[in-house]
Amino acid sequence: MLNSVALTGRLTKPVDLRYTQSGTAVGSFTIAVDRQFRSANGERETDFINCAIWRKSAENFANFTHKGSLVGIEGHIQTRTYDNAQGQRVYVTEVIVENFALLEPKVSSQGQPTQPTNQGHVGNQPANYTQQPASQPPINDDDLPF
Repeated sequence: MLNSVALTGRLTKPVDLRYTQSGTAVGSFTIAVDRQFRSANGERETDFINCAIWRKSAENFANFTHKGSLVGIEGHIQTRTYDNAQGQRVYVTEVIVENFALLEPKVSSQGQPTQPTNQGHVGNQPANYTQQPASQPPINDDDLPF
């Protein structure tokens, strides 16, 4: 079976970089991806895709991007569930980033563009992590569908 995603879009806000209890870096972010077609009123619609990136790549991604950065990502879709504080089951679907590319030149302190960073590669992601960004509760191994 194949589970592969490649997206190009802009960050909607800075990366939310956090660390698990064991010290593993995990970054959460959303990218805005324009659809290829226009709606009936002639406007282009946008999808907002939630993503997560792990380890040193998460730290690099957070350090070299900002709100509005144009990025390319490759990874796979992952779904999970958890029970919120009200006892309701919440379903989460996100892209787990395996590779990324910064698609715009970095602007130097003198206002001159520099060469874009080539790519980042993420090693094997753990099946779960114990500390999620503040907006998401922890992942439990029992919640995984496999």
